[in-house]
Amino acid sequence: MLKHIVMWKLRDLAEGKTKVENAIMMKLMLEGLKEKIAEIDHIEVGMNVIASEAAFDVVLYSEFKDQKALETYQKHPEHVKVASFVGKIKEERVVVDYTI
Repeated sequence: MLKHIVMWKLRDLAEGKTKVENAIMMKLMLEGLKEKIAEIDHIEVGMNVIASEAAFDVVLYSEFKDQKALETYQKHPEHVKVASFVGKIKEERVVVDYTI
């Protein structure tokens, strides 16, 4: 099993919306991928609830069978659409992928 974790800091304003509005939209879009991409075994999207300079705004936790499944997910047209939107609203991104 491969676990894929991504965290984003969002811009205060982007695409005509506030950080919170974009975070909500991003969460809905990412969670909607589960129904569209068979390779996703599990997906969770959380929004930060504690104000801190060190905190990120949105986190994605997802699970895949293996590296090939993750790569298929990343190239899927529905994921590409979401990634395009996120690219416009993000300030910073960090990621970790690991197997268990």
